[in-house]
Amino acid sequence: MTKLIAIPERFIVTDEQFEQLALANQELLLETTSEGVLVVMPPTGGNTGRKNSDITAQLHIWNKKTKLGYTFDSSTLFVLPSGAKRSPDASWVEKSRWSALTKEQQKTFPPLCPDFVIELKSPSDSLKTLQSKMKEYIDNGAKLGWLIVPDNKTIYVYKADASIQTLSDLVVISAGNILPGFELDLTDIFD
Repeated sequence: MTKLIAIPERFIVTDEQFEQLALANQELLLETTSEGVLVVMPPTGGNTGRKNSDITAQLHIWNKKTKLGYTFDSSTLFVLPSGAKRSPDASWVEKSRWSALTKEQQKTFPPLCPDFVIELKSPSDSLKTLQSKMKEYIDNGAKLGWLIVPDNKTIYVYKADASIQTLSDLVVISAGNILPGFELDLTDIFD
């Protein structure tokens, strides 16, 4: 059965309403801003899905080797300290921070901001919206964030000190001491 959903612009929901909407519409990717504005994320196309899978796989493989934390894909919703509910395309949480959560918190929407986040711009995404989202992650405790824009082979690097670096035409990008030894091969992401 096909469901139709029409959301008024800047529609605000409570935490309880959001949870009910998310449970009733599990096929949708829903987020909220810190003000409670409901955001319905459109599905990605094949190329974006393929590239995002590559990013998540590389992060996961690095983490399996280092065992320093836990990786998450784009279907994981985090409740940030600001109250925003966000689903980064790929993310990582340091092991001790994840272990500090209760089993119930780990099972539902984890109440924390990942230490590392990646957003991959798809054709339907607004660059301005994604840049605001990246700033929001940093403001809520992320130590490092990458906004990857395949169309112009650019990566915006967001750091905990609020600095933003713009890099272009890379083949590999390193996460430095935040994720020791993690390097993302951009060959297939920038093709």
